[in-house]
Amino acid sequence: MHMASGGKDMKLLSIENNLGSYLGESGQYNPIDKITKEDLLRLVNLTLQEDVMFDEYDENAINNQAHQIVYKSVFEKLRSLRDRKQEFIDESERLYLKEYEKYRDDPSQQSVQPDAPKRSAG
Repeated sequence: MHMASGGKDMKLLSIENNLGSYLGESGQYNPIDKITKEDLLRLVNLTLQEDVMFDEYDENAINNQAHQIVYKSVFEKLRSLRDRKQEFIDESERLYLKEYEKYRDDPSQQSVQPDAPKRSAG
């Protein structure tokens, strides 16, 4: 995969040969206009879990208009997420903790063990 050891960032978005591309699941770069929702979710997860980088959006470096539109949108969203990663993680943990405490402190939310079968008198 396109990730260097030794603390270097993984590059998720790249501009080469006047086209935008994203890092595919198998480690190769794919044309940005072919990105799927599954690819986007994987890139979001990588952004939250890894140290990532992107080639800066530059409309002059991308000749294909479809690539410009998609690359710019994906770049801005992932960059914003990366820049706010700790805030996002902290908020997620707070929400999880709040729900955990709600269920921990409310006996009606805890799992109920089924009663033992009753024997008929006879």
